[in-house]
Amino acid sequence: MGFLTRWDDDQSRPTVKAALRDLGVRAVLPATALLAVIIGFGYLLKGPLFELSEDEKQINREFQDARDGLWNSITHLMSSIGNTEYVIGVCLIVVGLVWWRTKQWWYAVVPGIAISLQATVFVIATHVVGRARPTVERLDPTPPTSSFPSGHVGASTALYVALGLMATRIDNPLVRRLAVTWCVLAPAFVAYARLYRGAHHVTDIVFGIINGVVCAVLAWLYLRRRAAVTTDR
Repeated sequence: MGFLTRWDDDQSRPTVKAALRDLGVRAVLPATALLAVIIGFGYLLKGPLFELSEDEKQINREFQDARDGLWNSITHLMSSIGNTEYVIGVCLIVVGLVWWRTKQWWYAVVPGIAISLQATVFVIATHVVGRARPTVERLDPTPPTSSFPSGHVGASTALYVALGLMATRIDNPLVRRLAVTWCVLAPAFVAYARLYRGAHHVTDIVFGIINGVVCAVLAWLYLRRRAAVTTDR
């Protein structure tokens, strides 16, 4: 069974009980391991890798020194793509449309699972690690969470990687390419904007991306699927 074709190869309807069981075993448990890795690296940044944290400050200062009015406005729009209300809103719209279009709730919930896993890992990790934000002027009011990992980057990455995987099933080649391209660019825009606007260190961004990608893949694979059975005459 192919990674991208798993939802085409097996379109059988699971029971809610089976879906919840698979969700726990195939998504929640691996996400717990991801949480441990992210927390572990966060503590390293505050301990043995403290010099790396110091080096990152220079990058933040360089972004601060390069700011201008036009890019301040552009990056404000880029950063907004990762706002909680935007991510949740887009997710709910897509889940509703896919559910209505396919009649497959177990497939439609994939992006919802992705952002939920990401948010859980992010909230716990940022609370436990408690890393301070960069010592530069911030262009946005920052939420009352610590800097590591980036929640905006993690949320947008989880959402758009999940949507990008779903977009590979679009029949129209042009629409498919446009959709997948946007799903790649959107989290990249958020990552750049959060760094430019002084909200995060580089490693915050990197681990936000890791959190989002892993959670999106776990959501894509959460339900057991079986390859189509073929017989030859």
